[in-house]
Amino acid sequence: MRRLFGSVRARATLAATLVVAVALVAAGAAVLLSLRSNLMGEAGTQAERSARAVASELAAGTPYDKLSGLDGDVGPVQVLDEDKRLVAVSEDLQRISGTDSAKVKAQPSAAAPRGDDDDDADDSGDSGASLEPGEISGESVFRNGSATVDGDTEDYRFAAVEVETHDRGHLKVFAGAPLAAEHGAVRSALTVMLIGFPLLLGVVAGVTWLVTRRALRPVEGIRREMAAITQSEDLARRVPEPDTHDEIARLASTTNETLAALETSVERQRRFVADASHELRSPIASLRTQLEVAAAHPELLDLDGAVEDTVRLQRLAADLLLLARLDAGERPHDARVDLAGLAREEAEGRTGVTVDAEPVEVAGSRGQLGRVLANLLDNAQRHARTAVTVSVRREGDRAVVGVADDGDGVPEGDRERIFERFVRLDAARSRDDGGAGLGLAIARDVAVRHGGTLTAGQGPAGGALFELRLPLA
Repeated sequence: MRRLFGSVRARATLAATLVVAVALVAAGAAVLLSLRSNLMGEAGTQAERSARAVASELAAGTPYDKLSGLDGDVGPVQVLDEDKRLVAVSEDLQRISGTDSAKVKAQPSAAAPRGDDDDDADDSGDSGASLEPGEISGESVFRNGSATVDGDTEDYRFAAVEVETHDRGHLKVFAGAPLAAEHGAVRSALTVMLIGFPLLLGVVAGVTWLVTRRALRPVEGIRREMAAITQSEDLARRVPEPDTHDEIARLASTTNETLAALETSVERQRRFVADASHELRSPIASLRTQLEVAAAHPELLDLDGAVEDTVRLQRLAADLLLLARLDAGERPHDARVDLAGLAREEAEGRTGVTVDAEPVEVAGSRGQLGRVLANLLDNAQRHARTAVTVSVRREGDRAVVGVADDGDGVPEGDRERIFERFVRLDAARSRDDGGAGLGLAIARDVAVRHGGTLTAGQGPAGGALFELRLPLA
C-alpha cells in the first residue's frame, strides 16, 4: 500500500478523485437544499392559498358548517377564535401538530356576536388584531407539522392567515399542504446521488489513472535509461526525448544536457589525470636517475640538475593543486586589489618588461590574480624577442590588463586551444623551456572565477597580446 501511494500516478489519481468527490458532495448538498427549499415553498404557497380561501369565506360571513375548505380534499384546516378556541375544523381530522391548537373537535364559540359598542372594539384591539371588519391579513405565518387524516399520517406545511369578521370577531385560519412530494423528491434525488456519485468517482479515478499513465510514460522511459546509464557507467548514452513540447520534453532535454556536461567533465578529468601522471613521471624519473647515479658514484652528482628537477616538480604540484581547488569551485576572497600595483610587483626584476598602468581596483584574491599576471609574463618572456609590455587601464565598468610581446605571436586557429590544459603548440614550448602547459589554463580559470575573461590576440608589435578583463570593484 505504501509503495502504491508512493507513485506520482497513484497520488494524482487519489487527489483528482478527492477533489471531484468534494465538489460532488458540495454540489449535491446545494442541489438537495435548493430542491427542498423550492418544494417547501410550493407547499407553503398551496397551504396559504387554501387558508386565504377559507378566510375569504369567513370574511363574507359564511357559517362554519358551510365552509368549502373543510371537506378535507385540500388538506387539514383549523379555524381558531381570538381565545384560541377551535371553532371549525376539516372532516376526518384525527390528530394535528404544528398549529396553535392540538384539538380536532370544534367547540361552540363563547364570544358574543360582534356589535358596534366601544367595549367590543376595545376587546378587538386587545386581541392584537389591527384589521377592519371583513379584512384579511396580508401576512402569513408558516410552520411545519404533521396531521392524521382518515388514518393517514403525513407531514404538512401549515400557513396561518388572520381575518377580522363582522359578527364573529378575530379569527385565525390554519391550512396545511402535504410535504410528501417534497420528501419523495429529496429521497429520489439522494438515492440517485448515492448511486451515481460513486460510479462517477470510479470513472474519474479510472480516467485519471489512464491519463497519468500515458503522461508519465516518457518519465518512466527516462528513469529506465538513467538506471541503465548508472549501471553501465556509459555516459555517452542519452535518455529518449519525446516529440511533445511540454515539461517532460524539457526535462529530457535538460537531462541530456546534464549527461553531456558530465561526460565532458569526466573525460576532461581523465585526460587531466593522464596528463598529470605523464608530466610528473618525467621529473621524478630524472630525479631518481640522478640520485641512483649519485649513490653509486658521488663524484658524478649533478646537484644543479637535481635541484632544477625538484623545483619543476614542486611547481607542477602547486599548479595541479591550484587547478584542483579551482575545479572544486573555490571562491576567490572578496578583497580590493590594485591591479597597477600588482602588475609592477610582478614585473619587478624581469628583464625587458615595461609597465604602463593607471590605478584600477578590482575585487578578488590578490594571490590568484598575481598568479595570473606571473603566468602571462612567464609566457610572454618565453616567446618575446626583446621586449614585453604590460598595460593596465579602465574601459567602462571593466579593468583591462594587457600583456604583449614582440615574438612570433599565436596563430589565429590556436588562440583558444592554448588555454587547454597540458597544451604546447611547438617545440619552443617544450618541457625544458616552457613547463607543463598549465600556466595559461590556470590563468583563464582564475579569470573566470573572478567574473572576467582572458583572451589571446595579436599585439601592436606583431607578437601575442593577452588581455585580462575583470569587473571593477
